[in-house]
Amino acid sequence: MENVATRQPNGCSTPDGQTRQRVAQLLLENPNSTARDLAASLNITPVAVRKHLDAMTAEGLVTTREPDNTPGRGRGRPARTYLLTEAARDTFDHHYDDLATQALRWIQRHGGPGEVSAFAAEQVTLLENRCRDAMDAADDTPMARATALAEALSHEGYAASTSVIAGGGQLCQHHCPVSHVAAQFPQLCEAETAVISRLVGHHVQRLATIANGDGVCTTYIPGPGAGARTLPIIDNNDR
Repeated sequence: MENVATRQPNGCSTPDGQTRQRVAQLLLENPNSTARDLAASLNITPVAVRKHLDAMTAEGLVTTREPDNTPGRGRGRPARTYLLTEAARDTFDHHYDDLATQALRWIQRHGGPGEVSAFAAEQVTLLENRCRDAMDAADDTPMARATALAEALSHEGYAASTSVIAGGGQLCQHHCPVSHVAAQFPQLCEAETAVISRLVGHHVQRLATIANGDGVCTTYIPGPGAGARTLPIIDNNDR
């Protein structure tokens, strides 16, 4: 993430640059964090964190969200929260986007949209196999598998997490390494959603995607009794 770290002439990150890189990673995974939240995660003081946040704000990498002063929120002024700007998000793993986009345009021009879908399905199968191996020890319940999947996806650079909500749960991906390409070719998101469904063993519903301009890719995982059909856990070696 070259734009966040401050580089010395010898190419090594300065301590400040390394801390800012960690701040950026935390904000990617936990948008709308307070300075106190970040300080606790980094084991430094809130004053020190604010120094880095001020510098990153001046560089256009961080923006703030003012406290909600709605009556009835309780005593004390709510803390200001911080989140990455689009420019900062773009520094995470968007290498070769232009080349990938051009390649997919070529496939679509010469083979049609169906060939793009086939290509997308083949590519995410590689991701599916790696995640499936990492999920071997997970329970068979959809949310247990989704939690294991989130951890596997985080190792793949998706900064994923899960949460329980009414009627089921959510799998959130705070980063998408191919969002710029997927914005033009939604077949990539469709193929990824199919993979999530197969890996958790349950039909799922995509509620939001970074490629569509949302802040987070959000997938709804229906809970027991929500009317969704449970799928068998499929090993790709059997297909």
